[in-house]
Amino acid sequence: MLVLGIDTSGKTASCALCTEDAVLAQNTFVTKLTHSQVIMPMCKKMLSDAGKTLSDVEGFAAVSGPGSYTGLRIGIAAVKGLCFGLDKNCAGVSSLMSLAYNFRGISPLDSIICPVMHARQELVYNAVFKAENGNIIREREDGITQVKQLADELSSLSQNVILTGDYAETLYASLKDKCSHISLAPPLLRAPLALSLCYAAMDMGFSSPDDLNAEYLQITKAEKDLNEAQGSAK
Repeated sequence: MLVLGIDTSGKTASCALCTEDAVLAQNTFVTKLTHSQVIMPMCKKMLSDAGKTLSDVEGFAAVSGPGSYTGLRIGIAAVKGLCFGLDKNCAGVSSLMSLAYNFRGISPLDSIICPVMHARQELVYNAVFKAENGNIIREREDGITQVKQLADELSSLSQNVILTGDYAETLYASLKDKCSHISLAPPLLRAPLALSLCYAAMDMGFSSPDDLNAEYLQITKAEKDLNEAQGSAK
């Protein structure tokens, strides 16, 4: 199966073209431009370089959240548009699961993987996965947590823990002197990689683009403003 994955959930724009057995192409870079300006030209060039066309792609994947609200909408809109136009199926994958899949196939690695992404102020998005025999197994659902609460939870674990994601280095700095069982993933494995998104999607399965929606884990600014306005009106 040939899968095209698009990740625009954060500062990094990434796209990849994968089969079950090989990564045919990947393009990843930190961009100062809006993802809407770069992601489709990236995909077009990647397909051309790989000698493939959109019609060759059998399934599409996008990160469904959490992450940048605007970034998520750009990636999801791009994938839904392609799927509706081409009559293809797609998958929405958690950004935290995609980060955990950076460790898929790495052997031997029997550890807890904790992806952690900055949400706002002292809050972080996080989840817990187990890397076992090259497979990624979800242990805890995506959530939003106070940094101190997550640090206390990880400190109490007896297993080896690997931190990944854009807040991993900051969290690790506060824990490294007192928690020898916690380590920091290398820079490459802390970044969103569309190839990981593709393989997570293959394991999850694909469905209609009607089913692909953003998962923010917290209310948007528009919803906050509406709640405040309704509260004032009362």
